[in-house]
Amino acid sequence: MTTAAVDMGSNSTRLLVIDSDGEVLTRKLTITRLAEGVDRTGHLADAALARTLDTLALYREIWEGHGASHVRIAATSAVRDAADRDRFFSGVREVASVDARVLSGDEEAATAFAGAVGALEVPRPCAVVDIGGGSTELIVGDARDTVVGSVSLQLGCVRLTERLLPDDPPTADQLEAARAEVAVQLQRADDVLAGVGSAVTDAAVLVGVAGTVTTIAALHLGLDRYDPERIHGTDVPRAAVAAWASRLSEVRAAERALFGPMQPGREDVIVGGALILARVLDRYGFEAITASEADILDGLARGLGAATW
Repeated sequence: MTTAAVDMGSNSTRLLVIDSDGEVLTRKLTITRLAEGVDRTGHLADAALARTLDTLALYREIWEGHGASHVRIAATSAVRDAADRDRFFSGVREVASVDARVLSGDEEAATAFAGAVGALEVPRPCAVVDIGGGSTELIVGDARDTVVGSVSLQLGCVRLTERLLPDDPPTADQLEAARAEVAVQLQRADDVLAGVGSAVTDAAVLVGVAGTVTTIAALHLGLDRYDPERIHGTDVPRAAVAAWASRLSEVRAAERALFGPMQPGREDVIVGGALILARVLDRYGFEAITASEADILDGLARGLGAATW
């Protein structure tokens, strides 16, 4: 059975199609910024919803071309936070003839963890950080890859940029305010994890998923273009993450867009994402982060994690 999965995230909409043997037939990503303005207004912007649904229509042609008989469509932070989410559901149903599901924070975390660690040979136990557009998930697993603690934070590259990094490039005061907000959110994460007897520092290694991490890995590798095969499994030292977070914050978005592996549409929010990643590494003392191209999308396609259809 050929399966298609669509992750309708806060910053990007992605498609993965796998065959009955689990082999990847196609993988696509489009920056759609569904979360645009949601943090401020509590509603989905008309233009953001329209471009996301247009992308979904294109993806439908692709999965039907591959003969996918099972389609899973999931949404996360932007739709969870939107008061008018019914517009999203009806739009997806009209465009794709498939009902979408909004994953809870716990479901999102478990699915991302399963997708990421299943595709990597790294020491166990490991923790996963998933920096999305609207939220960031921290997930801790045990030696058998069972999730023993997770937390979903109202902290993502789009949300942080819209709230606290409005200038291009951001000012020193804005960067300091953003760092302070990340610190507050990470303290909340520690409190939640401690409540279930877990901690990020229990892990032997930290795995990072989603566009912020993979883009910084690509920049660290000096790639001329985004190359998933080169990026997957790359260890990025903490010092390199800090250096890139600093460099990206010092130049305008137009200049960031010229960096070879920077995907169009990510250049204006990468500073927020890089700042989150740098603070995570600093707080928990990991010397490096391992980038994984496999993530929640792989978990969805392969039926892993807590989300059910």
